[in-house]
Amino acid sequence: MRVMKFSAVGAMGILVQVAVLAALTHVHLHYLVATVCAVEAAVLHNFCWHRRFIWKDRGVGRISSQLARFHVSNAAISLVGNLAFMRVLVGAFRMQPITANLVAIAVCAVGNYFTSDYWVFAAVDCAATPLFSSPGGAGRASVLASAAQREHR
Repeated sequence: MRVMKFSAVGAMGILVQVAVLAALTHVHLHYLVATVCAVEAAVLHNFCWHRRFIWKDRGVGRISSQLARFHVSNAAISLVGNLAFMRVLVGAFRMQPITANLVAIAVCAVGNYFTSDYWVFAAVDCAATPLFSSPGGAGRASVLASAAQREHR
């Protein structure tokens, strides 16, 4: 069910991203600069919906730390992925920017879902848990694996 909700929010985010990209390229902003702006608009849009609609049951963590993790992961995946695909598809293969952008979004969506599910909106506040095991305690990797197993039962 969560994947379906993620896909619905992603579809709305695609509309935001494509609309911003179309508007900015229409006023002759370079397609790579327009891509950065469009991705950021979609990232902020998606974060709001993800937090309130998809992962609301987890309610763990402060919004500032979740937004920071979301930007570190999803925004990084989306920005790097979109810029790389846009550069290759538009720059090298002369594909139309909107079509190339839709391809880039589809590829980046998979990584974005998993980083959101297992890190950004994890059932454990990741900011307070070390990544690896510490003496006498479980690290974030093992805590997240346990939380994921409990959730998927």
